[in-house]
Amino acid sequence: MPSPPPLRTATLAGFGFALAAGALWGTTGPLSTALYGLGVEVTDVGFWRVLLATAGFCLYGLVRRELFRVDRAALLVVMGGGGLIVAVFEVAYQFAIAGIGVAGAATLLYLAPMMVAVLARPLLGEALTTARVALAALVLLGVTLTVTGHTGQDGGLPPVFSSAWLVGVTGGLLSASAYAGSTLLARWAVPRYGSARTLFLEILGGTAVLAITLPLLGHAPEPPATAAGWTLVVGLGIGSVFAANLFFFAAVKRIEAAPTAIAASIEPVVGALLALAIFGQQLTPLGWIGLFTVVAGVATSYARERSP
Repeated sequence: MPSPPPLRTATLAGFGFALAAGALWGTTGPLSTALYGLGVEVTDVGFWRVLLATAGFCLYGLVRRELFRVDRAALLVVMGGGGLIVAVFEVAYQFAIAGIGVAGAATLLYLAPMMVAVLARPLLGEALTTARVALAALVLLGVTLTVTGHTGQDGGLPPVFSSAWLVGVTGGLLSASAYAGSTLLARWAVPRYGSARTLFLEILGGTAVLAITLPLLGHAPEPPATAAGWTLVVGLGIGSVFAANLFFFAAVKRIEAAPTAIAASIEPVVGALLALAIFGQQLTPLGWIGLFTVVAGVATSYARERSP
């Protein structure tokens, strides 16, 4: 029987997997922006992203059959309720990327920990401590600086406080709310069904919700018209959802959840740097300060919540 890997090796591997997960999540905004440039509709990007991620998990289930073992509560709560949350997140986040840029959308998403800290008290009975409130306020300040700190049309973005910018902010707030809802749901579902099965059921439900509702709203999903478009969609679905979450699960198996989440919070930095390099989406100095304030606030929050 082979001996387990040394603790140091496992720890380094864990941080490597967490950083890889964060980096892949950080590609969501740039890949989506590239698809907009090819004429793909905002709502279509969200649909194809979760559809391909669902396909990836179905293939994964061929070797992990427990992924398909569900009960009535899993179908109703995780696939039904979680699927609705995923559907809202996917569409709202795409509108945020289009309206306020990659960095703004990613940092708005990090309002979710603040929402969870507030909602976890009435819903889950968790304490709302002074430290949690202070860190939430710090994250909120950083988000505000980032969202108002881009240079507008230089990167193909609408100017700050324009109607299109407000649509983007609204999308960002909705996506953060959905992400917070998914986190709260996961605290109930993961101990019962495991991380992989919970995520699979949520994105499967999200795909079904979008497949039904988008045509009813007059936005029936259209497939990308070019090979380049399909390449980007595959990168979004298989890379930034399926592979990123497998890396995250691999990290949690080797290091604690808190340091895993801290390492993965590199996501908005990766997204902002890619958007700057590829699309010229500039942040002002205050915008960059806000971005790193968000990362620092989230990392500190996770560090304080680490398991003993």
